[in-house]
Amino acid sequence: MEENTVKYKSYAFALRMIKAYKFITSEQREFTLSKQMLRSGTAIGALIREAEHGESKADFIHKLSIALKEANETEYWLMLLHDSDYIDDNSFSLIIDDCQELIKMLISIIKTSKHNNAKH
Repeated sequence: MEENTVKYKSYAFALRMIKAYKFITSEQREFTLSKQMLRSGTAIGALIREAEHGESKADFIHKLSIALKEANETEYWLMLLHDSDYIDDNSFSLIIDDCQELIKMLISIIKTSKHNNAKH
């Protein structure tokens, strides 16, 4: 169940990243940091999708671990964009909460998968 939730939430998050990127590039005229945010923010869901059909349990865990790294990187870019006044406080608060939720979910799935994999 949690894996389906993370799949859904990561897709919704990727859509938010696309909308944020469009806004930041058109309204704020910032292209470099926002491109990094877009790349890492949309990679999370893509890696979760890849993990879905991993070749093995180890491959599944590996792909989700890379998704976790991308989520952590996205958090960094969001903080940088916020602290440099490209993202306002209200928008930042909503989007960073979603990013941190994805991070927590991925950590939980990875830990559980590693634990279950160690039993076998």
